[in-house]
Amino acid sequence: MIALTINGKPRRFDAPLKVDALLGALELTGKRIALERNGDIVPRSSFGDQWLDDGDQIEIVVAVGGG
Repeated sequence: MIALTINGKPRRFDAPLKVDALLGALELTGKRIALERNGDIVPRSSFGDQWLDDGDQIEIVVAVGGG
């Protein structure tokens, strides 16, 4: 079990996961997002490499197009 705080809301997941798996679980795969982990921006190129730790604070911003 891993507990994360995502955009200020507590969430629990059954097993440790990487950033890209988190985005999949949140149905954000393929969307234009910015992700911050414990105050540091995570580069998109690192999403598949970075494991999340129990207690991490995650902020996710989804880009929205408009006209």
